[in-house]
Amino acid sequence: MNVSIHRAADLFCRCHYEKREAMSMESGFMHQLLQQLINGLSLGSIYALIALGYTMIYGILKLINFAHGDIYMVGAYIGYIATTVFHLPFFPSLLIAMAGAALVGMLIERVAYRPMRNAPRIAILITAIGVSFFLENGMILLASPQPRTFSSDFAASVYNVGGLVINSQQIIILGSTIVLMLALTYIVNYTKIGKAMRAVSFDADAARLMGINIDRVISMTFALGSALAAAGGVLVGIYYNSIDPLMGMAPGIKAFVAAVLGGIGIIPGAMVGGIILGIVEALVSGFISSTFRDAAAFAILILILLYKPQGLFGKNIREKV
Repeated sequence: MNVSIHRAADLFCRCHYEKREAMSMESGFMHQLLQQLINGLSLGSIYALIALGYTMIYGILKLINFAHGDIYMVGAYIGYIATTVFHLPFFPSLLIAMAGAALVGMLIERVAYRPMRNAPRIAILITAIGVSFFLENGMILLASPQPRTFSSDFAASVYNVGGLVINSQQIIILGSTIVLMLALTYIVNYTKIGKAMRAVSFDADAARLMGINIDRVISMTFALGSALAAAGGVLVGIYYNSIDPLMGMAPGIKAFVAAVLGGIGIIPGAMVGGIILGIVEALVSGFISSTFRDAAAFAILILILLYKPQGLFGKNIREKV
């Protein structure tokens, strides 16, 4: 009888221990999942800022500007000069970087793309790749290929919220991204130049007949897209504390994937696509391996092109040939 009681007690304790272990594992999994979601939001915000430039330019010119990732790099270097050489605080440096990159974007459009506007699309695509290499190698020549340490007046404060770790850089990235996206939404929907952008993207010929200056609208589109990319470059600089002339290659391609995922040419789609891509990369890094992070981005691109080529927010449009 005593043996049976001991066995029953032992079985009860073992079951209770296993149940507690299972609950602990489940709790640990949920904790790690939430932590990776926070990390993914920060990363996805950067992709969204760059993807907005891709999708705005494509919406008006039907041009995939593969030099856009290098505008992001140029903005990071302008912010680096503002913070390191002139010792300016973060927000003035961010605004200077955005303004400088906007001017660079307008210059590239005027010199490289405007003369090619009526050329075949393959010629414009090759031009965009050439501009990308020019910016990368030009920055290597000017600043050397060595990575630079990006200084910031924001200390890396760490906050523990319910066991989740959130640092001050992540808060700055999310806050800055939300403000910039709201500002872009206001410009596109409620300002004169925004209405002109929407008119040109819908029908450029009709917009021209209505008196809209197409060249000015396209130039302003490049300026806005480049400014957002530069903001992403500065935010990455303060987050990773390092920049280099080739830093725009991978994020530029991933931002293009984000734009395609959301529906290229659609501004809300670029925002959502960037966030989704950042979260997927964070989950893959956290639960599988960081080695497969880049592969996950391109797997998403392949799946989207196979099953929903118009993107999440896009619509199928029939064209007469």
